[in-house]
Amino acid sequence: MARKLRVEYPGAIYHLMNRGDRREPIFQDDADRLRFIETLGEACVRSGWQVHAYCLMPNHFHLAVETPQPTLVAGMKWFVGTYTGRFNRRHKQFGHLFSGRYKSLIVDGSGSGYLRTVCEYVHLNPARASLLQPEQPLREYRWSSWPEYLRATGKRPEWLRVDRVLGEAGIPKDSAAGRRELERGLEARRVAKAEESYQPIRRGWFYGERALKKELLGRMSERMGPEHFGEERAETQAEKAERVVSEELRGHGWTEATLAQRAKGDAEKVKLAVRLRKETLVTVSWIAERLRMGSVANVNTLLYQWRQGKHRD
Repeated sequence: MARKLRVEYPGAIYHLMNRGDRREPIFQDDADRLRFIETLGEACVRSGWQVHAYCLMPNHFHLAVETPQPTLVAGMKWFVGTYTGRFNRRHKQFGHLFSGRYKSLIVDGSGSGYLRTVCEYVHLNPARASLLQPEQPLREYRWSSWPEYLRATGKRPEWLRVDRVLGEAGIPKDSAAGRRELERGLEARRVAKAEESYQPIRRGWFYGERALKKELLGRMSERMGPEHFGEERAETQAEKAERVVSEELRGHGWTEATLAQRAKGDAEKVKLAVRLRKETLVTVSWIAERLRMGSVANVNTLLYQWRQGKHRD
């Protein structure tokens, strides 16, 4: 089965989520929830993770995790597998607890507010799911890291970091006053229900500045194989294809304007289309639009003619 590429590097931050198999509960009682948090703490010790936020929902979980060393894959394998084993032994069950692979979103940790937004999204989950009454503050949901954020320094798990979120919120000190300000801000976001700002977190593979995204795409293109799929693959292949196009344009002494001026069936355009099909995974639709070659049907015809030898020198 095709699998998404997991991008790992020192200092990477991820928003992670996994659902129960067939969307069934992954916790049957509070003892399971406590065991999950304990297992998360063990995973942090083993993998060196630092958790910025977590939230346990009835049939899924959310984590915002930083990996000082590139241990995402190994750490998640141990964490998910260990919790599943403990759950199954306790409830005398067998088989999968979670539905497929966990979802991961790379988060820009440059301090520009992306991590804070992801942690807000994680902490607001109980309100969105109506697990709290409108008059209940978010701190009353026991099974997220939000109540821990509001505790004094030294009373939180050692593996939970709050300083980055405080910094991105413009709060200089982890003090009682600072925590009250942080709580007012999140409760205001809850009332505002600004769901549109969270859309980039729900889809895609990256959330952050374009420069970092481009750098990651460069790293990924070197490792991306035919077994990988999804938005990451499409973007990295487009990046690679653009490099091929630029190289060919320079070799012919062409400009972007030249592509538009030359005929849709120009022999050199066809050769470039053939190269793109051989060396990248971009679609015929991408080639047709990028090389100004008309419709997809036209490009398919030209490629067929090339294979039959009708376009070759």
